[in-house]
Amino acid sequence: MQEKPLVTVICTCYNHEYYVLEALNSVINQEYTNTESVIVDDFSSDNSSIVIQSWVKNYPKTKYIQNEKNIGITKSFNKAVRFANGDYLIDLAADDILNPECIKIQLETFNNSNYSNLGLVYGNATVINEKGDFIRTYFPRDQNEKLISKIPTGDVYEYIISDIHSLCSVSAMIKTEIFNALSGYNTDLYYEDLDFWIRASREYHFDFTDVNLVQKRVLKNSLGDNLKKKNTHYQKVNQATFKVLKSTFLLNKNTNEHHKLLKRVFEMTKRSLKTFDIDLFSKYILFIMKIYYSIFIKKTYTN
Repeated sequence: MQEKPLVTVICTCYNHEYYVLEALNSVINQEYTNTESVIVDDFSSDNSSIVIQSWVKNYPKTKYIQNEKNIGITKSFNKAVRFANGDYLIDLAADDILNPECIKIQLETFNNSNYSNLGLVYGNATVINEKGDFIRTYFPRDQNEKLISKIPTGDVYEYIISDIHSLCSVSAMIKTEIFNALSGYNTDLYYEDLDFWIRASREYHFDFTDVNLVQKRVLKNSLGDNLKKKNTHYQKVNQATFKVLKSTFLLNKNTNEHHKLLKRVFEMTKRSLKTFDIDLFSKYILFIMKIYYSIFIKKTYTN
């Protein structure tokens, strides 16, 4: 790794007028200073664009993109990457915060890792509410501040496809060349991270550092908070997850990976039932049958 690589932080904003300044300032206040910022406002309906434009006046080197219509997170981020010059990328939502040592520690982890095929580094996070109050750590610790569960590193494909809480996306740093090699985020999807982590972990190693690198904010109208609610547009997220898991089935190479996938599929099947998404529930039942067929019937024929 070069001595002082450039890190690009891409901040995507949609209706985050009350939080975006804190997010942007957290980049400026990094202990590691060789960074650049690219900001995308995805046609916010609040005052986000006004807040951002006022901030950018004080930081003229910042690249600011204001979408002329709402195009979603995946297209907005990929659009921003075209303006990025960094060797590494961070995907920062405008309601989240990078802790001052975040980038320094991520780069140190890249530099000191034993994995030669390393594509991504991630860490722990502090989960906060709208007011910035502590809720929990993303990966729980015991009373002695030790991780309750060991976080896998290296070949983490099975871990990513099976565990719903496998990775806190805002805590991740990605090599830009790898992001581009994988054609970035899938713009056909409603949200960005799961599909990319799965595709990346199929080809590259991941490493983990148990440091709270970021503050991840949970809002009352955030995706994570609304995934289980009935009759909301967040059901689109659940629909997108189904598409991702179907694609994952095609990436799997053996029956053990199918078993790992089933763990996540079962969880999403229960979620679709809780939200009374009968169409999605039916799709998951058929998908489960397909996976079982590949594990048991097809394996028997092959043998």
